[in-house]
Amino acid sequence: MSDFESVFASLANVNGWMTRDQARRLWNRAGELASGDTVVEIGSFQGRSMCVLASSAPAGVTLYAIDPHGGNDRGPQEIDGFADEAENDHQLFLANLTNAGVRERVTHLRKFSDDALGDVPGAVQLLYVDGAHRYGPASSDIRQWGAKVPTGGVMLVHDSFSSIGVTFALIATTWFSKGWVYEGRSQSMAQFRKSSSGRGGSILRQVAQLPYFAKNLVYKVLLAAKLKPVAKALGSTGEWPY
Repeated sequence: MSDFESVFASLANVNGWMTRDQARRLWNRAGELASGDTVVEIGSFQGRSMCVLASSAPAGVTLYAIDPHGGNDRGPQEIDGFADEAENDHQLFLANLTNAGVRERVTHLRKFSDDALGDVPGAVQLLYVDGAHRYGPASSDIRQWGAKVPTGGVMLVHDSFSSIGVTFALIATTWFSKGWVYEGRSQSMAQFRKSSSGRGGSILRQVAQLPYFAKNLVYKVLLAAKLKPVAKALGSTGEWPY
């Protein structure tokens, strides 16, 4: 196993939307797994987050990366794409895994997430959801793939309380569910643990994130309107919030 600092530093030139704190959360959760466990990542782009997961997961952990690399939903403000971008993403994904020394550990399913359900047998102890951010696909990923997570397993969801589609998907699938307990977030990466009975206060802890959600929406509106100085004056870094 490598150490977190060297792995994160090695990803400086790998495109993606993952902060240091988010990478550390991925690293910690993957490092807690045991041989025989399974990791599933939905939405891999060019491999930034999977390099972290695969570098931290102990020997004997199975890792799946699910991404059709179809050129769509490639990142913030980019819903549509092109075939050459799709293939470029795919090749960079493979190259980045190779450079990180983890390519042999990762099974890449170049499919849409709902088409890949049958390719992952058994339980998924760590699920990372970072696929299409519209409400329909996001809620489907949380429901369908979340059903594979056993009691005690963890689900991480990127762009929670940042993307409108993902946030409303969480409201629909986790706020009133006794099966998911909200445990906190690293910026927009929220962590949930599968519970057999739920735990009081989980919904209240998520409601408490709504001011953060509202702030992110304001930043996005200002940045989309090319009013970066105004966004920065209100506390934004000037970058799309994630």
